[in-house]
Amino acid sequence: MELHTPIEKISRLSDLQKKGLNKLQIKSVLDLLLYFPARYSDISTVTNIGDIEAGIPITLFGVIKNLKTKKSFHTKVTMAEGTLEDLTGKISLVWFNQPYIAKMLHDGDNVMISGTANIQKNGTFSIVNGNIQKQEGLPIDIHDSLFQKENVSNYKFGAPIYKETKGISSLWIQKTLEKIFNEKIHTQVTDPIPEYILKKYSLPDIQKALLWIHRPEKKEHAEAARKRFSFQEIFLIQVARTKEKEESKKDGSYGIHTEEKILQEFIDNLPFEPTDAQINAMNAVVEDLKKTHPMSRLLEGDVGSGKTVVAALATYATIKTRPKNQKFGTLQVAYMAPTEILATQHFESFIEFFKGTGIQIALITGSGCRKFPTKVASATKPWTTISRTQLSKWVEQGEISVVVGTHALIQKSVVFKHLALAIVDEQHRFGQKQRRALAKKTSVNSSVSPHFLSMTATPIPRTLALTIYGDLDITLLDQLPSGRKKVQTEIITEKTREEMYSKIKEEIKNGRQLYVICPRINDPDESDEIKLIAKSVETEAKRLKKEIFKNESIGVLHGKMTPQKKEQVMEEFSNGKIQILVATSVVEVGVNVPNANMMIIEGAERFGLAQIHQLRGRTKRGSHQAYCFLLADAKQQKTVDRLQALVDTDDGFKLAELDLEQRGTGELAGFKQWGVSDIAMEALRNIKLVEAARNEAQKIIADDFELQKNPLLKEKVEEIKEMHFE
Repeated sequence: MELHTPIEKISRLSDLQKKGLNKLQIKSVLDLLLYFPARYSDISTVTNIGDIEAGIPITLFGVIKNLKTKKSFHTKVTMAEGTLEDLTGKISLVWFNQPYIAKMLHDGDNVMISGTANIQKNGTFSIVNGNIQKQEGLPIDIHDSLFQKENVSNYKFGAPIYKETKGISSLWIQKTLEKIFNEKIHTQVTDPIPEYILKKYSLPDIQKALLWIHRPEKKEHAEAARKRFSFQEIFLIQVARTKEKEESKKDGSYGIHTEEKILQEFIDNLPFEPTDAQINAMNAVVEDLKKTHPMSRLLEGDVGSGKTVVAALATYATIKTRPKNQKFGTLQVAYMAPTEILATQHFESFIEFFKGTGIQIALITGSGCRKFPTKVASATKPWTTISRTQLSKWVEQGEISVVVGTHALIQKSVVFKHLALAIVDEQHRFGQKQRRALAKKTSVNSSVSPHFLSMTATPIPRTLALTIYGDLDITLLDQLPSGRKKVQTEIITEKTREEMYSKIKEEIKNGRQLYVICPRINDPDESDEIKLIAKSVETEAKRLKKEIFKNESIGVLHGKMTPQKKEQVMEEFSNGKIQILVATSVVEVGVNVPNANMMIIEGAERFGLAQIHQLRGRTKRGSHQAYCFLLADAKQQKTVDRLQALVDTDDGFKLAELDLEQRGTGELAGFKQWGVSDIAMEALRNIKLVEAARNEAQKIIADDFELQKNPLLKEKVEEIKEMHFE
């Protein structure tokens, strides 16, 4: 057995297990060694069944009863089920595709189980696919439910608990790793971190850390190992980002020197007064555009803070500049957005900004291409549809100055003549390769790279920004335009639900519109989760139509719909044909309907605070008072306290920090899209660790730019460079 030995060579696998390992991206022995526990069944954090809170990882001790195997009614999946009891109550246990659990244990066994409790339709709790282990005795005396110190001392720190998927249980991972450690294969792993750094920060070497993270004998071992691997990943990212930043300075750029009076004319023609933050951002961008190496700037601002206007000014400065040694045409701008809805809205916004200037603007998405201006414009559509071939030809010839699009922008058929500025909206939703591909899409003078402006409305804690965006200069838009009212946010209970509906009906009578957001489901299988959420959207829309809003028009929007259908629904919602839109969190990014000033968020406890903040930001696009109603299972005071932060503050960055502090990285808005492992995300709570990793990375690059003195580090950094931040 070696590090690169395929898992199927050391363990007989069923087709379901092969599929599960593939989903977890575990192919080799090394992959499994680097698949770290999500948590440990720490005896010190044991919970009584009566104190369970939904959605929080817990460890329970008790007696198991009513064990049996069966097949689920709808899918016919084989499953084991049972009941766990302690003095404070009982909870249902279910294991899908793990019927052997019912044979491995017997009624009356003392067990420890770790997992996350879910609320069932009848209001009781259940744990699905929990990690269960038989115990000789219980650390809780079941006669008087007092914690018995002498029993606790007999327990080790706790068993590692791994994230599971269909076919691959935490127990299976534990047993397979046991084989690997017994053969000491972990001693073949080499350490990319220089020894002097390990000593400086008291970090264990990689072989010891692997042993401690998977088989800790005490809490301190697990913590030291996790700290080491957290530091390692953040350090590697910092080295890669620092190296990229220095490399980018070697590239040439289109130096864009637009006359100040021309830019001032653009600002003076805006239908509103820009905020001080917008003016500062515009000045920073204009100064960057003048540089002889490409701008790399991240514009970070809340929903409605005016990022698009800053992007429009940068675009205007670019297209008012002629290519060098050329007396005709303009430099070109590419604007990439993550969804067709958002790309279409930016295309329409740019038409408003640049109508009357004669500037050619195009849209390219998976659904087709459009161009403005056109000789055949209608009263409702100032643009015309064109073929992809025609658009590609005009872009390559330099006739079209601004191209807005989705991933379709980076297709081989789209080549720019003089691409001087690349803008990416919600940039964390694109991979590093995609952004790099966009930056190289020019047919003339390939030694010149475009300036790069990225934007996001996702509130990012400082530690995450320092880590992920180490190669970018960051500008914060921390002001909202005057006249924007704070969203009135209320926590709604079952008692106040009817009152809420009455208030909404009054607003709809006055011409306003409503979003209803259905909750995340957190299904272990992502494809199943998309189906389930789509179903919940459809079901909720039918319920509302039947029981509450009988006279109002209701539409739905979710991930299973075609792009064309999504666009049709959004158009009908925008023009008021649909009064209530029942949707998933797809509206979090880019949906802009000024008249929709209300939002209901069902299952609000399932969302992160920062994500709810982004969602509710959709309601303050207009001048009407905005309302956000949070419907949650608020039986637990912790849930109420957490959501109260949304009532108290309108600062997205504060809320992102609170998510990090209270619930961890899993609650950061869209945290899966950052491309950072769970263990490194944990480190983002520790600003000192992040800054230490950053400082060491900068020192190494300053001393050894090509990493010739650190070949193992160089190898790992090359892997990081290909990381897909999506």
